[in-house]
Amino acid sequence: MDDPRGYNRAPYFFLSYAHTPKHGGQGDVDPDMWVWRLFRDLCDHILQLTAEPVGSPVGFLDRTATVGEGWDERLTEALATCRVFVPLYSPRYFRSDMCGREWYAFSERMALQTARSFGEVAPIVPALWVPVHPAHLPVTAAALQFNHSGFGADYAEEGFYGLIKLNYLRNEYERAVYLLAKRIVQVAEETTLAPGRRPSFDTLPSAFGASGEERTLRIVIVSSRGEGGSRGGDKSAVQEWNPYEHARPLAEFAAYLARNLDYRATVLSFDDVSPDDLLTGGSSSGPAVLLVDRGALREPERRERLSALDSGVPPWVGAVVPGSPPEPGVPDEEDPDPPDLETVAPVMTRRSRAVSRAAVTGLSTAEMFSEVFPKLAKAMSAQFATHAPSHPPTRPPRRPSFQADGPEPAAGTRHEQEAHGDRRP
Repeated sequence: MDDPRGYNRAPYFFLSYAHTPKHGGQGDVDPDMWVWRLFRDLCDHILQLTAEPVGSPVGFLDRTATVGEGWDERLTEALATCRVFVPLYSPRYFRSDMCGREWYAFSERMALQTARSFGEVAPIVPALWVPVHPAHLPVTAAALQFNHSGFGADYAEEGFYGLIKLNYLRNEYERAVYLLAKRIVQVAEETTLAPGRRPSFDTLPSAFGASGEERTLRIVIVSSRGEGGSRGGDKSAVQEWNPYEHARPLAEFAAYLARNLDYRATVLSFDDVSPDDLLTGGSSSGPAVLLVDRGALREPERRERLSALDSGVPPWVGAVVPGSPPEPGVPDEEDPDPPDLETVAPVMTRRSRAVSRAAVTGLSTAEMFSEVFPKLAKAMSAQFATHAPSHPPTRPPRRPSFQADGPEPAAGTRHEQEAHGDRRP
């Protein structure tokens, strides 16, 4: 916000939008002045609908991010603490790397809390600036299936930009912005989202892939057989492994994170994957990340299969070791000299360590996993795009997300670096 007094207080909502580049003849005119008006109107309504004190940072809008000390900190602080995320949809929005980073920062908070609970946590309330064709939505946005017609037929047809610019729709603008404010308040009161981490904005991945590109990711679970070999390679081995003792198993958590990166993820058991499937790079395979249970490294059969894979592993397959690393100087009761991933699979170890050293020594918390796994997935995807013999398939058409009828889901950044150049101070 322009008002620095809200820097250390959590905003009620974060309005995420794509900056419009200036063009010839505009002079000092701000092309995003109408977004600023929408933001102010939302703040006014929310102040009336809640007991928030006057002067509190009801909303956050990054309007002055071109220069200024502390921009990165203000932005990540707001994303880590806001109660509701409001992405302002437009064709430009989903082409913006900055907007994609904002979306990912907030969705990471959602993923961590969802992993800890049995219910879905989705305090995202999308809004239309300009309607976007459903086929152009990335995976993470298409999954919301938000019913925009609930804010009025004219709004669903024109978006806020049309309602503001067309005089005869002025009343419809007032109605739609009021209903959006009510929805933000409702979602904020129905959900509680824990604060998230505050990384440098530059280190965040984008939740949006390239337009029209189908991004796939295979998540391969290398889990331990457990006592008596009961778990084996069956489906339960994939479903049950839970090194962080959350309500959701690791496979589900990893797939959630992958979806937030605009990947269509497939979760597989290592026992059910043929070596040829991992060693070849046809369009039906794609990049892969192995999630290796440290206990599996004690099992001779698993070590042999991992070592055989490592001897010919393509550059688009990496590995991480979830769970706490062994404590130095503390003997392992099960194995006084337990093998590590570097001993069994040195090629994948070097590859993953280049992304993050912690990836192969042990990711002791879910927060560490949510930070490292996306980096490795992105690195393996880039390697696949560079070295695979065929290109990934194009994104297929999606079913419409802006249907007039149908159930509304539990409701659930930055701006155009391409248009403005690097906006960071």
